[in-house]
Amino acid sequence: MAKQTINIGSAANDGTGDTLRDGADKINDNINELYTLLGDGSTLSISGDVTMSAGAVTIANDAVEFAMLENRYTALSALGTGSAFSLDFSAAATFTATANAAATFTFSNAVQGQVIDLILTGNYTITFSETGSTFNKVGVTDYDGTANNLIQIVCTDDSSGAKIYHYSIATYTSDTTP
Repeated sequence: MAKQTINIGSAANDGTGDTLRDGADKINDNINELYTLLGDGSTLSISGDVTMSAGAVTIANDAVEFAMLENRYTALSALGTGSAFSLDFSAAATFTATANAAATFTFSNAVQGQVIDLILTGNYTITFSETGSTFNKVGVTDYDGTANNLIQIVCTDDSSGAKIYHYSIATYTSDTTP
């Protein structure tokens, strides 16, 4: 139900507002809705993994499971083969792609602190792009198109129109004996 507001009239005692009985009925309806939402209908109680007190909501340790997280923290996005790729940070945590020509990866929807993995193959030049953003390479390893590459990208500042990204590149091979 929508909140019921008591009509208090235009001026004190002008007779245009709700009657005392109608006002009390609206108060009861509003309170009953809260008691049903935040309790069992007659007692306020929030139980389980969430507690509320003094305007703070607390989620118990380990109460958020992997399946409850949004795609930006859990999903894999297979971008396929091509030369123009969209890296929508809200869509996945890991992206796979194969470049079949000089390739541009256009970034969007990154939030500060978010890290994505880009697993990339293809012996072509790659470019990162997002209007107004800065891309900083960490370390000395360059992209090697003759090998499998893991590129980790972190957004360190998500200011609108001036995001800052840091990335590192490592080649990899299959190996069961680290």
